[in-house]
Amino acid sequence: MVKADITVNKNMVPFDDKSPFVTSGMRVGTAAMTSRGMKEKDMTAIVDLIDRVVTNHENEAVIAETKRRLIR
Repeated sequence: MVKADITVNKNMVPFDDKSPFVTSGMRVGTAAMTSRGMKEKDMTAIVDLIDRVVTNHENEAVIAETKRRLIR
């Protein structure tokens, strides 16, 4: 997600059966987003962009387009 300029933290998922050293989730910094004036509807759009990058992580065109959408 670095190529798309999206930053998240690896985190444990509550009730996960994996070790705390094996992170299986990600945390999105909502405080950083809300301080920029984003609301709930913006979070849905951000999740959609993250999903595009994760599901197309080898597709440079999709990653570049996602990055352009983020910059707007």
